[in-house]
Amino acid sequence: MSIKIIGAGFPRTGTTTLKNSLETLGFNHVYHMKELLVNPEKLHYWKTLDETGTTDWDGLYDGYDATVDFPGYPWYKEHMERYPEARVILTVRDFESWYKSVSSTVLKAGPQTPGEKLKMMGKLIGSARARRVVKCIKFFKNKFFAREFEGRFEDKAFAEAKWNEHIESVKKFVPEDKLLVYDVRDGWKPLCKFLGVPEPKDPLPHLNKKENFKEMLPKLMKGEMV
Repeated sequence: MSIKIIGAGFPRTGTTTLKNSLETLGFNHVYHMKELLVNPEKLHYWKTLDETGTTDWDGLYDGYDATVDFPGYPWYKEHMERYPEARVILTVRDFESWYKSVSSTVLKAGPQTPGEKLKMMGKLIGSARARRVVKCIKFFKNKFFAREFEGRFEDKAFAEAKWNEHIESVKKFVPEDKLLVYDVRDGWKPLCKFLGVPEPKDPLPHLNKKENFKEMLPKLMKGEMV
């Protein structure tokens, strides 16, 4: 299938809400980090893309026609080259709230306390699936925190500079008529206008807020889509 929508926004910028909204509007499955955690055997597609700049796109996106969040966003340029007719959505939000959200969620993904680490070790020993999921999380943390933010995410001023740099880079690279800079708090109107589709009657759903992240992650690790 051909990807029609390419998400270029960082994680925790409303990407889960965007995924659900696009699917509500009729897009046939939207790829998101959740998809990778549920299907960790597909990590090799992303590693190949990271190493070579291309991958088996048809194998990766079989059954999908949009992608948002990580792991797709760092390679939005490669996606645009592969899918030249696709439109790009750059999800944004207030930096302060985004920084707090990342700091309290994905930055702490995985076991934190000695007890949690011992428990995880037990799971890894007994479950090949758990080992594959952990590799996906490590891939994300390496790409996002170690490389995108150069290992300095906890330096707030540096993180903000990288945040602004990414937004401006996307704006400069993507043709204006193919780009929507979108804050999900603005609701259906800008999204539906950009896509040329009618607005649903129900309010746009706001999902994956930080308060349910810890509950969500274990389910994804078990292969349950949430």
